[in-house]
Amino acid sequence: MNAKEIIARRAAQEVSNGDVVNLGIGLPTMVSNYINDDVVVTLQSENGILGMGGLAAEGRKDKDLVNAGGQHVSVQKGASLFDSAASFGIIRGGHVDLTMLGALQVDKEGTLASHIVPGKMVPGMGGAMDLVAGAKRVIVVTTHTAKGAAKLLDKVSLPPTAVNKVNRIITELAVIDVEEDGFKLVEISPDTTVEQVQELTGSPLKIDENLKIMNIA
Repeated sequence: MNAKEIIARRAAQEVSNGDVVNLGIGLPTMVSNYINDDVVVTLQSENGILGMGGLAAEGRKDKDLVNAGGQHVSVQKGASLFDSAASFGIIRGGHVDLTMLGALQVDKEGTLASHIVPGKMVPGMGGAMDLVAGAKRVIVVTTHTAKGAAKLLDKVSLPPTAVNKVNRIITELAVIDVEEDGFKLVEISPDTTVEQVQELTGSPLKIDENLKIMNIA
């Protein structure tokens, strides 16, 4: 199981019955493939879908049915399709219960940097700024490091997308909550140690007294 699959499997457990959930471009879209069949959830895509299903299987792709990242998707029975203006009305109106986004950096205050690397051409931040401001809960799903460099920091060094908005971070190594006084380690991968997670994290970790092993089955 690779790092992204581990992250997606664990992140899928954050979804609850009745939630309206937005999954960001990239790794977060994988989460839809691991949501338990017993959980009734409505997936929203900022390009204008409410009731999105998982990624479309080969042979069942509709060229006109894609998510915000341009990937072919399926839809659930009763799904609605509309323009992006209506979609962002849903997001900005506070009707999204949970959003999961990727990140370049996250800091101990819950500030997210996800859209600009100085000196590099990028297409824009997409709906990230609206999602982190409008969603009731924000979870970052990301690899713990990038080319060996920590992504979880005391303070982001890249331009922030949103300040003090992230609630939880899920990586291939750990589940970490963002609290008023910094990062709190609440779950750890079966294949690592607290010391290894701390070494790869650019900010001190508090350890939950009920620290659990991540369930990635």
